[in-house]
Amino acid sequence: MDKLELIKRNVQEIVTEVELEELLKKKDKPVAYVGYEPSGKIHLGHVLTVNKLLDLQNAGFQIIVLLADVHAYLNQKGTLEEVRKTADYNRDCFIALGLDPDKTKFVYGSDFQLTSDYMLNVLKLTTTASLNRARRSMDEVGRKMEDPKVSQMVYPMMQAIDIALLGVDVAVGGIDQRKIHMLAREGLPALGFRSPLCIHTPILLGLDGKKMSSSSENFISVDDSEEEIDQKMRKAFCPAGQVNENPMLELFRYHICPRYQEIIFERPEKYGGNLVCRSYEELTKVFSDGQLHPMDLKKGAAKYMSMILEPVRKVLKGN
Repeated sequence: MDKLELIKRNVQEIVTEVELEELLKKKDKPVAYVGYEPSGKIHLGHVLTVNKLLDLQNAGFQIIVLLADVHAYLNQKGTLEEVRKTADYNRDCFIALGLDPDKTKFVYGSDFQLTSDYMLNVLKLTTTASLNRARRSMDEVGRKMEDPKVSQMVYPMMQAIDIALLGVDVAVGGIDQRKIHMLAREGLPALGFRSPLCIHTPILLGLDGKKMSSSSENFISVDDSEEEIDQKMRKAFCPAGQVNENPMLELFRYHICPRYQEIIFERPEKYGGNLVCRSYEELTKVFSDGQLHPMDLKKGAAKYMSMILEPVRKVLKGN
């Protein structure tokens, strides 16, 4: 897989591909970043963007991870002390998931977001965007947006200035970050900064086939035990032969197949013996053809997801 294919793997959108190709030609080590709001458990939605950072790191990018403690505070996720503790937990999880600490720069928002230069640029950017634009930017990521706080309207302005002052070439995030990223692309040039490229990953389904939600508890957390993962998989939505909108297959597409060149489904001989798949395309074919039973797919997903998350569990046990 060449560099461009690696960057484009499993993304929903690149804004824009032409700019990306030009960046790769003129810069040996571009800078890509993701900002994570420390606000609770790390789940597979977060891991999806970590996977993309790993792809970018392997493609020669310098990686910056913003542990956005001030953002979390403004979005009502706890006191500054509470969110800073969560930020440390996030950092440890991301390293355990594979981000090389020697090649990844971890930055706390509070380290630079409280300076006069930063705040002046935020205030300048607020003069370029309407209140409605700021609110629309926060619709997907905000809390209690039926009655938003002023702090939540400042949030997207800060995110744009984060991109500017961190010297970012590429902003990475879930597709729910798109409106904020577009605000940055449009607003930063007027302040004398570069307009960032944007790479957006899809939003994964919850294990029940519905929108992933903390209130529904339909997700896998990185600190789930092997037994908890197995129990969640057994109850997961997985219609026989259905490829589209199947959360089990999404786990293989976005998390398992990028890490393992060969997937082995262990089955008794009376059910056909072990089945080996060497690509996601091969997996979808055998599943849609009925060669692989949904329960065997679930057992395989549980096994490989537990293997992926085992380093995280070890790190957290040691803390």
